[in-house]
Amino acid sequence: MTKNLEILTRKKDILEIKRLLLVVDVVKGFMEKGSMADSKMRHIIPSVIELVQNFQGKETVIGFIKDSHKSSAIEFNKFPIHCLENTEESELIDELKSYEENSLTYLKNSTSAMYAPEFLDNIKALINLKEIVIAGVCTDICDLNLALPLINYFDENNQNVEIIVPTNAVDTYDALSHPKDEYNEIALKLMRQAGIKVIPKYERGER
Repeated sequence: MTKNLEILTRKKDILEIKRLLLVVDVVKGFMEKGSMADSKMRHIIPSVIELVQNFQGKETVIGFIKDSHKSSAIEFNKFPIHCLENTEESELIDELKSYEENSLTYLKNSTSAMYAPEFLDNIKALINLKEIVIAGVCTDICDLNLALPLINYFDENNQNVEIIVPTNAVDTYDALSHPKDEYNEIALKLMRQAGIKVIPKYERGER
């Protein structure tokens, strides 16, 4: 039995899980060190931790998504080498490590966690989900590439699951050819157009 399946079956009733928090790439390789790191994105950490603490209940579950690449990853044709598997860069930041043991974990080798091992199988198992909250980095890359296929998946299967992105808990990196304000704005606009609920801050709602 995999760790994720064990965590899901440990719940008294998996059918009671209604809210899922997905924390995307809040790892050292994007926050602290390495070729893709931008420490300015660390400003979202308090908001991410607040979300994690909000999702500590019977009807909730958390999934931590972590970039984890082999040195031969095709993605390195597009981006600098980063977050190699079994290195410090692929680890959660220290502030989140205490929450990882009792949470789902997904290791991804692309910019979309939708295709990470176990991810879609676990989504299919949570048949009474009402909302998914997406937090983390980068807004215009891994967040966007998770939010869009997720909402398309639920539309395709006629499941009424709300996808929520709180803007205080997402960010992207800043570079000369990649001005963060512009790319954040574009990504959030695309999400809104797709029917994703983009809000300043997440407040638990009843559905």
